Amino acid sequence: MTNLYFIIPAAVISFALVVYIIKKPKTALLFLFILFSSTYLFAQVTPVDTIKPGNGPVKDQLKQIKDAKKTIKDTTGNQPAKKPFIDTTIRNKYGDLLNDDPKYNLKYPFWKPLAGVMGVNLFTWSMDRFLLNESFSHIGPTTWKNNLRQGWEWDDDRFGVNFVAHPYTGSMYFNQARSQGYNYLQSVPFVAAGSLMWEYFGENTRPSYNDIINTTANGAFLGEVFYRLSSNILDDRTRGSERVFREVLGGLIDPVRGFNRLLEGKTFRRTTTDVYQKEPLNITLAAGIHKINVDNNTILGNGPTNTLISLQIDYGNPLEDRKRKPFDYFTFRTEFSFGSGRKILDNVLGYGVLFGGNTHLGKLSMLYGAFQYYDYWDNMTFELGTIGFGGGVVTKLPITDDIIVFTTAHLAGVPLAGNSTRFGPDTSQVRDYTYNNGFEAKFASTINFGTYVTTSVEYYYYLLHAFYGPASNNHIGILKPKITVHIVKNLSLGFEHFIYYDNRYIKTLPAIHSVRTEQKIFLSLYLEDPQRKGDYEQ
Repeated sequence: MTNLYFIIPAAVISFALVVYIIKKPKTALLFLFILFSSTYLFAQVTPVDTIKPGNGPVKDQLKQIKDAKKTIKDTTGNQPAKKPFIDTTIRNKYGDLLNDDPKYNLKYPFWKPLAGVMGVNLFTWSMDRFLLNESFSHIGPTTWKNNLRQGWEWDDDRFGVNFVAHPYTGSMYFNQARSQGYNYLQSVPFVAAGSLMWEYFGENTRPSYNDIINTTANGAFLGEVFYRLSSNILDDRTRGSERVFREVLGGLIDPVRGFNRLLEGKTFRRTTTDVYQKEPLNITLAAGIHKINVDNNTILGNGPTNTLISLQIDYGNPLEDRKRKPFDYFTFRTEFSFGSGRKILDNVLGYGVLFGGNTHLGKLSMLYGAFQYYDYWDNMTFELGTIGFGGGVVTKLPITDDIIVFTTAHLAGVPLAGNSTRFGPDTSQVRDYTYNNGFEAKFASTINFGTYVTTSVEYYYYLLHAFYGPASNNHIGILKPKITVHIVKNLSLGFEHFIYYDNRYIKTLPAIHSVRTEQKIFLSLYLEDPQRKGDYEQ
């Protein structure tokens, strides 16, 4: 591995020289500037990890820690009371670390994660070329030269490829750096670098604007979500079957981190203290049926009935008073539909705080700040994918001891979106959507009536201008009223009515107005972190 430290910079410099040879001196100078400025930014090199965990009765220590944490729960307010044995400069009020312990999570030289990024691209290309034999994977000096000369375009790949596959690959670039001691912002340039490498050298098609934007922005989003979730699972203090379970599950959630842990010896490392940041985590699993109506009305209609499985993750307590940094709080949802042909991944939705603060106005508790948003819808009715950055608030208002109102409101700019052009179901294998920019607004409110009934309503509004494809302005609304009734323990029965509105104003064609509905009946299992009492999210 040591030789890579010399090979990688040499390869990067060689690339710049190749660019220069083919008469692109400006590009060569830009690339060299990025190289040396990155060296400066990431020059804080730490020595090889030689930490030797102390010896001691680990099982007894773990039991004492778990017993102590059982006493640290949310009060009737929004956060646990401060405990005298918790140093809140390095831990949250639940007793968990606010940051990964740098002694056990060293920041490696920048060329090491860069080598990992190149490894991700090499692995991906090998799968495309030798396993799938994709036409775009037949590459060589001629295709590289053409890509560098011809410049950038907006590509025609399928919707799922551009708005899910590329962000997922971006998450792997991101976690090459994130799992090697870099924070959220420091990891983002590695995503852009990996995407640039792929666009120029991983395919025989021209590099595309939408790929590098989607890969970088949504890749960083997914990467941080995967990293945070795996941190909540990993525990280097554990041993035996529990340790194996945690390592395997953490590796499935964040494969790059799992692979790097194996190379760095962290998979088998034993410590006597927790070394990863953790936050309270609530999980909601649901399964049921949904009926997609093909009639153009707002109530009920005819259509197929399919099964659904959904997962919602609420990470961190948004109402705990603390200094905020990226993704200390996020919500992440995904839903799968079975029976609609190739459209299995129905949606992926989420947002995470980038920076912000907490305040109180009487009984009203609030988190305010800047957020990043990732929206992906792909079903038999419509396709819609967005990247969003904007501001939002999360609030909690207790009306009585048993009736509590939770509300979120967001407004964001959308630098890039994909929006389907077809009316109704689509089964094509080519681009059937436009590229857009615009704005999005989101509102959600939930009322908890004790532990018996929960009602909620969510509304999404998208104003999108199509700049590539048929020129148009699109007004899209999604309304989701829902009710869940508690059955026993953490199990509830729920019903949701989904309404999709779409008003398309196309310059060269008549306007299109469509409404589609969907009904869902499901059982949900709510797995609540005992330290985080209260449904802080919808």
